[in-house]
Amino acid sequence: MDNFQIADAFTLLSKLLDIHGENSFKSKSYASAAFAIEKLPIQLENISPEKLASLKGIGTSTAQKITEMLETGKIKALEEIIFITPKGILEMMQIKGLGPKKINAIWKEMGIETIGELWYACKENRLKLFKGFGEKTQADVMAKIEFFQKSKGSFLYAQAEKVAPFFHEFLQKIFPDCKITVTGKMARQLETIEALEWVIALEETEILNKISHVDGITFKEKSGDALIFSTEAGIEIILYQATAENYTVLSIQYSSSPEFFEQLPVITTPVTDEVSYFAAAKLPFYPAMCREFPEMVLEKTEIPKNLIQPENIRGLIHCHSTWSDGSHSIEEMAKAAIGQGLEYMAISDHSKSAFYANGLQEERIIAQHKEIESLNKKLSPFRIFKSIESDILNDGSLDYNNGVLESFDLVIASIHSNLNMPEEKAMTRLIKAIENPYCSILGHITGRILLSRSGYPVNHRKIIDACAANQVVIELNANPSRLDIDWRHIGYALDKNVLISINPDAHHVDGIADTRYGVLVAQKAMVTTTQNLSSFTLEAFTSFIEKTKARKTT
Repeated sequence: MDNFQIADAFTLLSKLLDIHGENSFKSKSYASAAFAIEKLPIQLENISPEKLASLKGIGTSTAQKITEMLETGKIKALEEIIFITPKGILEMMQIKGLGPKKINAIWKEMGIETIGELWYACKENRLKLFKGFGEKTQADVMAKIEFFQKSKGSFLYAQAEKVAPFFHEFLQKIFPDCKITVTGKMARQLETIEALEWVIALEETEILNKISHVDGITFKEKSGDALIFSTEAGIEIILYQATAENYTVLSIQYSSSPEFFEQLPVITTPVTDEVSYFAAAKLPFYPAMCREFPEMVLEKTEIPKNLIQPENIRGLIHCHSTWSDGSHSIEEMAKAAIGQGLEYMAISDHSKSAFYANGLQEERIIAQHKEIESLNKKLSPFRIFKSIESDILNDGSLDYNNGVLESFDLVIASIHSNLNMPEEKAMTRLIKAIENPYCSILGHITGRILLSRSGYPVNHRKIIDACAANQVVIELNANPSRLDIDWRHIGYALDKNVLISINPDAHHVDGIADTRYGVLVAQKAMVTTTQNLSSFTLEAFTSFIEKTKARKTT
């Protein structure tokens, strides 16, 4: 049990108490405890039980529950309130924009206990009749329910990646003499996964006979040559039956987009592996993550020799610290980066309008810059750059005046507020921010949260054109819940000579590793090391900063 898991438990307990209309003082105390636990510099398991209650934000009752969770892995009070909460109410908590008070009203005042009932109430215009729910809120809730329902049964790549090796090992164990190849969206490195898929050289009866006796895996249905199983983990397993003759072809088919595979020629000569298949087709070898666009086959596009790899990240751009909403100090973040062999880091804490994230007022910027200068002397040759994630305000302006913006080495401009806007409004805000001479990088272009929030609508080509005209870099936010800009639009940016920057948006030292997920989707767009800003050496990145600053003064 780490601090984040314990904090999550107290956050959930606080929300459920509010949903049930329980004592607000108690729910607030648990919410405060969750916040305090997340900010602790050491793990709770390393603190003696008698000292827990003396920690700021943690009282006697909370300390007892922390001890209970460390010893048993659960909190009895949380288990009890979950037990008396309808399943549909628990699901509503996953709908963005529905806070505990609104869910309480939906449940207690409207008598609605499922997401389906809530969607129907919106469809019949009943939700807007209740206090606190206007027509706009009703439309927003309905749209988010529809998005949530489409996303059920889907997982982030980073989530699926944690369980896929165990299933693969399991299959190899029960089919020890059988050829098995990973296919599907995992092989293609797509950002969300609905099923784990393999091609297996075995007949249907043999597969079913072995798996039917395994607890936690249930045969669901057969579709063509696919045997589909459900699992207790919530993710489906799909096994494609193959023969020795068609094994390679099926492996390629199910690790390609349908559009890509349709363009591949039929190979009549026997092939033993994927490399020999593409050679027989007189095509370059395409690894699974690049089997997306049919144009690649038609034009016989070569995979670049310097296709970006996770080890090609030289520096961390877009990191947060305890100066705003990060969990670790600048020095802790820097030392973690040094430990991973990186050369530099840009600390990009939130700007002042992000008050909810302890955004930096002007006087705190001065103090932070002094700390960075001191750390640069201490940690040399590693370099920390002065950056900011400046909010793009409602009118498209950045969060500080030019005098303050000039004090930063680079400015990442991002939208964090008023996300429910039409494309016209979003484009106006973004274009104005891009045209600001102090904007260095456009952060998470749509504001999407995968499987949770679709993001505001934008015209990607117009945004990319504006970035090209103003020499603004586009961030590929590598947080596995964002991966924004979508890789499908990166090709156009590269055609326009717009630099991509694979950035972790790290709020703690563990988040530094998220750059890998950005690299995996960047590979799909065939980004090279020279096209990614965070692959620049310290010398090249410093030169980039100097050139960017020079443009601002001309």
